[in-house]
Amino acid sequence: MTGNGARILIVDDDSDLVDLLSFNLGSAGYEVLCEADGIAGLERCGRDNPNLIILDLMLPGMSGFEVLRRVKAEPQSAVIPVIILTAKGSEADRVRGLELGAEDYVTKPFSVRELVLRARTLLARVARSDGPAVLRCNGISIDVTGYQVMVGERPVQLTSTEFNLLACLLQNCGRVVPRVQLLSNVWGTSYAGTARTLDTHIQRLREKLRERADCVQTIRGVGYKLEPGEPGPTCA
Repeated sequence: MTGNGARILIVDDDSDLVDLLSFNLGSAGYEVLCEADGIAGLERCGRDNPNLIILDLMLPGMSGFEVLRRVKAEPQSAVIPVIILTAKGSEADRVRGLELGAEDYVTKPFSVRELVLRARTLLARVARSDGPAVLRCNGISIDVTGYQVMVGERPVQLTSTEFNLLACLLQNCGRVVPRVQLLSNVWGTSYAGTARTLDTHIQRLREKLRERADCVQTIRGVGYKLEPGEPGPTCA
């Protein structure tokens, strides 16, 4: 399977690593863009609108965390999936990256083959638009093809992972979606992350839904459910 020309931006100051990734991603059919510092990477993102970003955290000019924060703060770039690729492997760094909106977190050393697969999986999640074009439940609506989310009359800006999580819950409105199904549908069957990753993204999704946050219910030991009640201040 090839990358069908999807554009991937690598922001990393390790030239040998960048050459290795560029070769393997290019061989998989992707167009690869490269920048060696945070400021240049952020500018390149705004200029060339990549389909996916692979981002180091320890960068000259601007830290990877700050690059990530700014990417996810802009409506045009917020939907671009980001894979953090870093030697910083502590739980605190991982959680911070996910809380800032990264879709995946890979620590060095790593398998290049696995990274290419993770990139392919994320790009497939963004491109896929199965089912109805518009999904609605309890005052929340998603335009799948237009990539727009509304809570009542209020537009909501989500990252690509948050968007796919909400779409999965809307497709199963009123039914419990097991954690393993959410992980598989959003990250792919090969995903090696932890349940903490899912919980972090659900928390961020609730924060953005604001008055509809209670609609996303936790079913302890099982998964999550989007409550199909009548529109109102909350679903409680």
